[in-house]
Amino acid sequence: MSHYTKLIFTFFLWLGLLTPAFSVEPVNSDFFGKAIKGYDPVAYFTESQAIKGNKNITYKWNGSKWYFSSQNNLKLFVSNPTIYAPQYGGYCAWAVSEGYTAKIDPNAWDIFEGKLYLNYSKSVQKTWRKDIKGNVVKADVNWPKLLME
Repeated sequence: MSHYTKLIFTFFLWLGLLTPAFSVEPVNSDFFGKAIKGYDPVAYFTESQAIKGNKNITYKWNGSKWYFSSQNNLKLFVSNPTIYAPQYGGYCAWAVSEGYTAKIDPNAWDIFEGKLYLNYSKSVQKTWRKDIKGNVVKADVNWPKLLME
């Protein structure tokens, strides 16, 4: 991580925009329990884009409320949520690879080896993309530790 990137993340941590490791919930959701800011997790796979879910098409799973853009996407999710839910509870995948959590921009996403990864921003996504495979390996090690702290 560059010195500049470290400074930016330290600043955001100081502002309270990043979640410290000791308070990680299994799913990144807002005050009302809405997962991934109300975006449809299935649409990333079926439409290859971030699509806002419909407030009338929801499903409660893993302690959070998930939104869908269609009844078909809801059915797909209900049949096997772990296929469609973003990795690391929907927290920023790059942050998890670095050992902490951060909020996400639903438009900063990648599907890698059949799994959905979200990032804090498009600029963080560029850093993530420099070594997705290596970042996934690091995040896979860090995620269980973050959940236990």
